[in-house]
Order: sequence, then structure tokens, then C-alpha cells
Amino acid sequence: MTAAASGSTPLLRGLITVSIMLATIMQALDTTIANVALPHMQGSMSATQDQISWVLTSYIVAAAIMTPPTGVLAARIGRKRLFAIMVTGFTLASMLCGAATSLTEILLFRLLQGVFGAGLVPLSQSVLLDTFPKEKHGSAMAMWGVGVMVGPILGPTLGGYLTEFYNWRWVFYINLPFGILALLGILTFVPETVRDRTRSFDFFGFALLSLAIGSMQLMLDRGQSQDWFNSTEIVIEAVSAALFFYLFLVQMFTARRPFLEPGLFKDRNLAVGLLLIFVVGVILLATLALLPPFLQNLMEFPVLTTGFVLAPRGIGTMMAMLIVGRLIGKVDTRLLILTGLSLTSLSLWEMSLFTTDVPIATIVRTGITQGLGLGFIFVPLSTTAFSTLAPHYRNEGTAMFSLMRNIGSSVGISIMITLLAQNTQANHAAFADLLTPFRDTLQFPWLPAAWNWHTTSGLAALNGEVTRQAATIAYLGDFRIMMWVTLLAAPLLLLLRKPPGAVTGGAAAVAD
Repeated sequence: MTAAASGSTPLLRGLITVSIMLATIMQALDTTIANVALPHMQGSMSATQDQISWVLTSYIVAAAIMTPPTGVLAARIGRKRLFAIMVTGFTLASMLCGAATSLTEILLFRLLQGVFGAGLVPLSQSVLLDTFPKEKHGSAMAMWGVGVMVGPILGPTLGGYLTEFYNWRWVFYINLPFGILALLGILTFVPETVRDRTRSFDFFGFALLSLAIGSMQLMLDRGQSQDWFNSTEIVIEAVSAALFFYLFLVQMFTARRPFLEPGLFKDRNLAVGLLLIFVVGVILLATLALLPPFLQNLMEFPVLTTGFVLAPRGIGTMMAMLIVGRLIGKVDTRLLILTGLSLTSLSLWEMSLFTTDVPIATIVRTGITQGLGLGFIFVPLSTTAFSTLAPHYRNEGTAMFSLMRNIGSSVGISIMITLLAQNTQANHAAFADLLTPFRDTLQFPWLPAAWNWHTTSGLAALNGEVTRQAATIAYLGDFRIMMWVTLLAAPLLLLLRKPPGAVTGGAAAVAD
């Protein structure tokens, strides 16, 4: 039990939890809340589709780069002080985003949002782990996980509502009340940590890691539009990412005081946990990136309907986290994670059987199933990953945990969107080869009159239907790939040690 945990009352722990959860939810919402507002922002800023997408990617790039130094900064200036600075900066940057009048301005302010928002999730996790005694870490991670996991899921719903009934600028202005309340709570209730003024900051190592992450993000973001490795730009970015990452590893293992301590990765549970949270990042945001266009473009759902159909996914996640919070300490966490992986795989398998006529009830049911699965994974994984980690590595460990989830999200979105585009083109070409005026099937009198081969409008209508069916099959292929990724992650559970004090079968389990 930490000193903070042993000296705090249940009331104080509750107030600390509420304060930091406001900051966590605020940051988590912003990863997806702007998605549905992009078309409105595009018109307001007179931007192209490619340009407006940087409103999302600039935030991800900045957050990914600034996540790793969170631990070092917290040690040098104090965790409470850093937390307050980041909440203040994030809230002000949100207001500037809402007031932006040009594409350049909003991209700059989104970068600032990412810079200040990067540390909110790892800092909140670190504070909770230190505030609650070890035997209550499962319940603490359940509460924390609600904000981290449900925020991105509910983001499109809230963003669609605000955009539809108010204005896209309210997607950013909504952060103001959250930010003010979070800041007041942090300043009042969160205890300050001991500052380590002797803690050196490896600027060279940080620069190398930043360049590696930035190059990789640029490659992933621009790969599809630039035809991937047929483009000199993409080749340069890929080589740069690999080179800078190699140099960062050399620096980490040879420097006297490196940016990240190599000992951090000697903890087996944390190392395996980083791989598994990468998979969670892939599934969570890649699914949320694919479903809205599937529902809006192929099933012709309005924006608000799409948001409401996706919302039950968050209900499933919250239900799972409430259940898991009570089971941790009584059931082997590896079994809980396996249950989550199984439910997530089941939902993705069902989604791979969707058609454009799939009932809304089926979409909602699969969403709840996937939400349950992700909830069963996230909390036990967070608890197990840090169960054997030395306390002095906790700030760096939570930062790496968030970084891997973000990288998993960006990699997953990039790969799935690329496969969607490529497979749609391949399916369209395959269908087109089969559609000729000489096929008997296309001469049947009951075919729609709109598909008249002899008119321009008829050919356009037929091509539109072919494109729609080709895209549908491509979406289903993406869901099937994510199902296999989830299943293939299951064997990693064999490498996890049981958390100390875990109970299995009614008896205290001995750590491996």
C-alpha cells in the first residue's frame, strides 16, 4: 500500500477520483468527438477532404509524441503541478479550436490540444494507482477504464448531437465546464508527489523517439492518398521512422540516464500488457472508424441515427467494467481477459456477416457484445500489467501503456482504411468482369428498370449498385481481419503472471 493510499479516507479518494475522471473523460471524448463534425468543418474552412482529415491526425500525432515524457516531467516538476498545467492548457486549446477561423489556426490549436492532452490519461491512471490500496486497484481501474473506453465510443454520438442542433464549434466548447471542474478538483484534492530535481531529461532520446513516431504517423496518414511505397515521400518517411527508432534504442541502452529506463521493459507483465493494449487500440478505434461510414454511406442512416446506434456499445463497456470491478481478486484476471477477447471476436464475426439490410437490433446487439468484450479486457489488463511493476516505474509505465494504445489505434485505422479502399476497387473490378450485356441473368424482365444498359443513367445506376456491393464486401473483410487479430492475441495470456494476491477457485493464488 502506498503512503497516499494508506493516509487517505474513502471520501478523499472519491473526490480525487471524480476530479481526475473529469480530465480523463474530457481527453478521451476528443479522440472521436470531432469525427462526425468534419464535413461541417470542411465547408466552414473551405478545405479539401485530405486537408480536413488533419484535424484528427494532428491531434493524434501530437498526443503520441508527448505521451512518453509524461513520467519524466511528473518527476521533475511534480505530478499535481503537471496535471494542473495540462488540464489548463487542454481547456484553453479547446476554446481556441472552437474560435478558429482558418484551417491553419485549427490545425495549430489541435496540435496544442494533443500536446497538453497527452499526459492526462497516464497521469490519471498513475494517481488512481497511488490513491487506492493495492487490493482495490481492480475497482480503481474499472472506474478509470469507464472514462478511457466509453469516451471514444460516445464521442460520435455527442459530436453528432452538438453539430446537428448547435454548431461544430460546440464540439470543442463542451470541454470548458469539464476543464474548470477538473482543475478545481485537482488543485484542491490531489496530493503532490515528491519532486526529483536531479532527474535528468534525455532531450536527445526524446527527440529521436518523437521523430520516429512523427515519421510513422505521417506515413500511415498519407500512405493511402500517396499510393504507399510507390511514393518517394512514403519511402522517406518509412526509412526515417525505422532509422530514428533504431537510434532511439541505441540511445536507451547506452546512455547513462536514458529517456526511458530499459528496466521498465524487464517486467514481463508490463511488456505483454503493452502488446495486448496495442490490439485493444486497433479494435476499438478501427471499428469506430469503419462503422459510421458503413451506416451512413451504405445503409443511408442520418448522422444522429448513426450516433444513437453506436451508443449502446458504451453501455456494454460500462456494464462489463462494473462486473469486472467485483470479480477482480476473486477470478484469475487472465480468464477475464480471455472472456473479453472471446466476446470481441464473436461480435466481429457477427459483423463480418452484415448486409446493407441488417436490422438495427442486430447492429445494437453486436455493439453491446463488443463493448462487453472490450470492458472485460481493459480493466483486468490494466490491473495485471502494473501488478508486478516497481512503483518508481509507474509514471513511465502508464505513459507507455497509453502510447501503445494510441499507436495501435493509428495503425489499426490506417491499415483497415487502406484495405477497405483497395478491396473495394478489387471487388468492383471483379463484379464488372461478370456484368456484360450478354449474360442471361441481366436480361430478366424483373430487373429494375433503372438498370437499363442502353442509357447513361442506367449505366450510372448499375455502377452505383456495384460500387455499393463491392464496398459492403470490403467492410465485412475488414471486420473478419480484426476478428483474427483478436483471436491471435489470446496466446499472449500464457505469458502473463498472476497478480500477487489474486484469488482463483476461492483460494489465494501464488504468483508465478
